[in-house]
Amino acid sequence: MVVLKLIVGLILLVAGAEALVRGASKIAAAIGISPLVIGLTVVSFGTSAPELAVSISSALSGNADLAIGNVVGSNILNILLILGLSSLFLPLVVHQQLVRLDVPIMIGASLLMLLFASDGTVQWWEGAILVAIGIAYLVFLIRLSKKEKNKRVIKDYQEEYGEENKPKKGRIWLQPLLVVAGLALLLLGSNFLVDSAVSIAEAYGVSKLIIGLTIIAIGTSLPELATSIIASIRKEEDIAVGNAVGSNIFNIVFILGLTAIVAPGGVPVNTEAIYFDIPVMTAVAAACLPFFFNGLRLDRWKGFVFLVYYTAYTIFLILKTTKNGAMDVFGEAVIWFVVPLSLLTLAFMMVKELRQKKRGKRT
Repeated sequence: MVVLKLIVGLILLVAGAEALVRGASKIAAAIGISPLVIGLTVVSFGTSAPELAVSISSALSGNADLAIGNVVGSNILNILLILGLSSLFLPLVVHQQLVRLDVPIMIGASLLMLLFASDGTVQWWEGAILVAIGIAYLVFLIRLSKKEKNKRVIKDYQEEYGEENKPKKGRIWLQPLLVVAGLALLLLGSNFLVDSAVSIAEAYGVSKLIIGLTIIAIGTSLPELATSIIASIRKEEDIAVGNAVGSNIFNIVFILGLTAIVAPGGVPVNTEAIYFDIPVMTAVAAACLPFFFNGLRLDRWKGFVFLVYYTAYTIFLILKTTKNGAMDVFGEAVIWFVVPLSLLTLAFMMVKELRQKKRGKRT
């Protein structure tokens, strides 16, 4: 019954997010909001709605580890798994704005989360700062989108959220109902998911943080996964990459921020999350910069590297949960082999790209 409740909760969350995104995006299109703004704001926030519902529900029910694990796990998954899988379908060309603006903001938000969590609690006023940053980011995105001149970017968003997205005449009244239904499904699904996750953690002696980093994170990231993979198949690279990066920013500034404001006494942060999982999330965010900077492409081999990293992280969590003796050996292999090799690879990519740019200027 617990597993069934978990599955039902996941289905309700995905269905709720889909209804919310459809209704809200069609309302936005009907009142004349540009497709680019809809994609960057309405859709990004809608696909992050499951994380918001689960995090707030977890924090209010005294399960802060689920809330933190949900945000951190989703952010790691969005980059390593979702972008990794998306790039296997199609090498993703990265728009310069992502490299110059969104990825640095994602890195900065991750560092800010690490700073706020370092004392063991994300306080309500720290949550207010995060939300204020999120609002400023949204306003900046909207203003920037009005100045967008890249025809390929405009075309991608126009095809996805343009004329075809507008509701048919006489059916505009259905869209508010979709939004309300979506919110109701998200609320019910989040309660089911949190209750079943707590039951599983208690029954098997697994920490709630691990459940949040894995089962909850995967479940709440399904809308982002679907959006990015479908976009990559349709060759809408900017939507595929922008959805994942934008979702990570939203998860920290709005999801964690609002959760900290609503939860009594803020959101307590597990020591393991402070010293391991949040730094991993921050490192994953930072890894995007050289990967995207190098040729402004996320090639298949880079996506494969992302998938290898996510597999290694998941294996480590499993070994830690089962208290397997191989965990120490695996951890040392990662620290002394994988990390140095990754840093050397990233450094090589950066140097190669800079040399190519210098040659281009000379010619």
